[in-house]
Amino acid sequence: MRLTYQPFELKLKHPFTIAKFTRTSTPLMLVQLQYEGFTGYGEASMVPYMGESHKSAAEFLSKVDAGFFRYPFHFESIINYLDRLAPGNPAIKAALDIALHDLDGKLKNKTCWQLLGSDAQKMPLTSYTIGIDAPEIIREKVQLAKSVKVLKVKLGRDTDKQLVKAIRSVTNVPLYADANQGWTDKHHALDMLFWLHEQGVQLLEQPMDKDDTDSNAWLTERSPIPVIGDEAVQRLPDVDKAKGIYHGINVKLMKSAGMHEALQMIKKARNLGMKVLIGCMSETSCATLAGAALAPQCDWADLDGPFLTTNNPYQTPAFDNGKWILDTSTGLGIRD
Repeated sequence: MRLTYQPFELKLKHPFTIAKFTRTSTPLMLVQLQYEGFTGYGEASMVPYMGESHKSAAEFLSKVDAGFFRYPFHFESIINYLDRLAPGNPAIKAALDIALHDLDGKLKNKTCWQLLGSDAQKMPLTSYTIGIDAPEIIREKVQLAKSVKVLKVKLGRDTDKQLVKAIRSVTNVPLYADANQGWTDKHHALDMLFWLHEQGVQLLEQPMDKDDTDSNAWLTERSPIPVIGDEAVQRLPDVDKAKGIYHGINVKLMKSAGMHEALQMIKKARNLGMKVLIGCMSETSCATLAGAALAPQCDWADLDGPFLTTNNPYQTPAFDNGKWILDTSTGLGIRD
């Protein structure tokens, strides 16, 4: 097994603003694992608030013994091995996990979505994210998103209603919303939830600080729409903690350390009677296809990475009628 990797800066079409941050690009680490004439592709998308970087990713990868990844792959043992090397670092662990899943599919002549037990016919619509911006820019962004059937609006500031009204001035498509822990008063948050419901918003992610479990649970109990835990739900042990606090969870491969644990999180949430949104960071087609392989097992999808970037190193996957199309290409189905 041969491991190679290279740093990459993924550039965004527009400055991306959420409740507490703005960025114009995202550092990535592109990973390849070569075995028996096949290559598995993976990536780490290291958004600033998660604390990873090109430097930390390279330091982690320098500790990895690729010889540990013996075929056939035992993914539970692999994630335990990676967690023993160093705590945290979920994105670079996800890069290795994604590359191994891609390689596994190619070695077995199967698609990743088949190996993970997904039904391609059950692919949910994926949303297109509109970051916080001036109303005129919001309207321009919406015009660029005509191929999608659902929009996701970032909230968490005192301009929330203005942003939603700007979107509603040009389209009536369903909306998802994400406050990114930006709200601080639960009564104001509840008023917003009812107002958003009237505006056609179908769910809200992480209304208040992830550590304010009492306020988030209070909102969930009273909300007219599903409240989804995002920053509060990183890896598998967090799913149990989210029960009773949120209606559902947002699973992201860059939080869950990859596809294997993401699948366990989805199954755990289902067993607990919770809804599941599969989301993403700023990602290329590689991680998008990895998320899409699991999306049919989820209620909602927010896998819009290729739409929001300008230098995707891979072909954009097939997209039709608001959904990613899973084909029969082996592994992830990545095309250069």
